[in-house]
Amino acid sequence: MTQDEKKPPHKGAGHRQRLRERFLRSGLDGFHDYEVIELLLTLATPRKDCKEAAKAAMRRFKTLQGVLDAAPEDLCQVPGIGPKTLIGLKLVPAVGRRYLKRQLTGKRLLANSRELFDYLEHTIRDKKRESFMAVYLDAKNRVVADEILFTGTVTASAVYPREVVQAALAHSAAAVIFAHNHPSGDPTPSPDDMAITRRLVQAFSLMGITVHEHLIIGAEGYYSFADHGHMTGIKSELDIP
Repeated sequence: MTQDEKKPPHKGAGHRQRLRERFLRSGLDGFHDYEVIELLLTLATPRKDCKEAAKAAMRRFKTLQGVLDAAPEDLCQVPGIGPKTLIGLKLVPAVGRRYLKRQLTGKRLLANSRELFDYLEHTIRDKKRESFMAVYLDAKNRVVADEILFTGTVTASAVYPREVVQAALAHSAAAVIFAHNHPSGDPTPSPDDMAITRRLVQAFSLMGITVHEHLIIGAEGYYSFADHGHMTGIKSELDIP
């Protein structure tokens, strides 16, 4: 008999097992957000009740997204969470983002905009600062790569078309899709958003690279420049075929 087999079941072991069995039966349906956090904490906490730590994290960061996006040093200030126990909180969302990214790579996004939004939503929606990213496409509009290019307040003076074009050329992109988040939650474009899009379409047209879309992601949904006819309008305004 091993040492572990000799040890009595720890307090909360049955509750933890029930959480895991619920998840295996029906996924996260019916789970409270604090229970999701609790389940993630158990991944690196073999013999400790994680319910109170999960509830404390929710009280501090307000939402499930807030907990998952919190900095490690901030999470470690929550009673019951430390450098080792937070691994599940950081590992699982990172794996999810990579999974979605790999699912998109090589696919034609123009025929599947919902998958594009789903990926971008998990990538930049809940960031506390505005993040501007580009998705690079090949000649068949399949995803080649994506990256966040700028972080901070996205204004016409903060996004540099020259740097964005250089990044696209480095990936041998034939076309691009842009996206950025609005931490306020409202995805409605500002005058600066319109100006950025106009400048980027103009700069990329000179290089023979097509700008298909600019999405603004917010907690209240998203705004598509293409769906609202702005991409066509800007190209016509600039006399771009």
